[in-house]
Amino acid sequence: MVVTLDPKDGRPLYLQIVDEVRRALVVGSLRPEDPLPSVRELAAQLVVNPRTVSQAYGELERQGVVYVRRGQGTFVSPDAQPDRKERRALSREVARRALREAWRNGVGMEELVKSIREVAQEEGEPSGEAAGQGEKE
Repeated sequence: MVVTLDPKDGRPLYLQIVDEVRRALVVGSLRPEDPLPSVRELAAQLVVNPRTVSQAYGELERQGVVYVRRGQGTFVSPDAQPDRKERRALSREVARRALREAWRNGVGMEELVKSIREVAQEEGEPSGEAAGQGEKE
């Protein structure tokens, strides 16, 4: 599992960690019963205070996304299955970040959308949604 924190993001670090774990579930890099890194391990990797990771894991546990096996670690809950609503929320957050970054750099929405389409074509991505992700609501 790769967790990336954005120092420019105004959200607290523990919430960014929560969102990164939920994103990993949506994209499939984390699956039910997978172990999460230990608090100390993830804190060292992210160069944050272990209490920050502990707070994130606590929040994920409250949400039912993970559970703790005493003496063994933290694991993804067996019934932690992302739904279409979470996938849509992830997509909207990606769009929000891209738009925020574009505006910060003087790029308008239409220009951003056009560039995304061009890059997707160059990368071989279908012009619609990502392969296998074409769910409609």
